[in-house]
Amino acid sequence: MAKKSGLTKVAVSIGAAVGKADRKAHETAKKVSNAGKVAKQELASISKEVESLKKRLQKATSRLQKALS
Repeated sequence: MAKKSGLTKVAVSIGAAVGKADRKAHETAKKVSNAGKVAKQELASISKEVESLKKRLQKATSRLQKALS
């Protein structure tokens, strides 16, 4: 079996470093994407809650106006 040259060894180590960096970047992008999805769900939940509170306020206002009339 032939001995690997120094250039081949360096190329392998560079390729490994690039692969690790690419993997790390992919993992980070996935985490950011998941965080965005969670934020979107929380915003939808808060919007629903605000709509519910608006309806309650309208009903209370209506009842108060009828009571004062």
